[in-house]
Amino acid sequence: MKGMDGSNALGEFLRARREQVRPEDVGISGAGLRRVLGLRREEVAMLAGISADYYLRLEQGRDRNPSVQVLDALARVLRLDADATAYLIGLSRERPARLRQRPRTAPRPERVPPSILQLIDGWAHNPGYVQNRFADVLAVNSLAAALSPNYAAGVNLLQAVFLDPAERDLRRDWEETTEEGVASLRANAGLCVDDPRLVELVGELSIRSERFRQLWSRHDVRPKRGRVSRLTHPLVGELDLHSNKFTVSGADDLLLVVFHAEPGSRSAELLALLGSLTAQRPA
Repeated sequence: MKGMDGSNALGEFLRARREQVRPEDVGISGAGLRRVLGLRREEVAMLAGISADYYLRLEQGRDRNPSVQVLDALARVLRLDADATAYLIGLSRERPARLRQRPRTAPRPERVPPSILQLIDGWAHNPGYVQNRFADVLAVNSLAAALSPNYAAGVNLLQAVFLDPAERDLRRDWEETTEEGVASLRANAGLCVDDPRLVELVGELSIRSERFRQLWSRHDVRPKRGRVSRLTHPLVGELDLHSNKFTVSGADDLLLVVFHAEPGSRSAELLALLGSLTAQRPA
């Protein structure tokens, strides 16, 4: 699939981000006919203080080792934030051989530390789950499972959000959720663009979801952070839940996600109601 073999990751990123910058955003008049989206290559080069030929070589992958000073200049022109700038700099570095080769053996199964399982199972008022960097759910407590049947071990949350109509009905902030999910997937994947799990996931979603294809082509980079999830639950109605994300110490690339409602809020009352309904269900 285009953009997934890592052969010119730096050039693909530069081109995608260039197309998202409006000329007027960087002081260039947008009047007249423009045949390209965003900025022209020569405009990026001029604003970054490098030659147009050198910038063309970067986009075409004929020069893959620009200096940090050049990358910082390009980041300013392309209006990249700190996360995207760090990602850009990482793309310019030579990947170790172990990252350029796909593993020939099946990866070791990911395991959630028993203490983390005990921790989330003990939360009666806070939905919580553990995922890997590809948004595969590895563990979940009963209150999280009550929020959505897709909070379940073995489910990929990106596939669920993009492909399950029930998830779109559940999430009043579906567009924001999908944007964040794709940007965090790219951030979490880092330089391992040829990881078989990533290739499989991006391939399936690109085939089945036009929304995913559009977002993936933007090359947005944004690590998963805390936010407010706005849900419309079929049993209790509208919930506004804060989510916090924590890396799991001693477990590679695992993320613990915890929800909570503002104390004393209507959402807190409804979350407690959902918890009581969950507790009454047969095990």
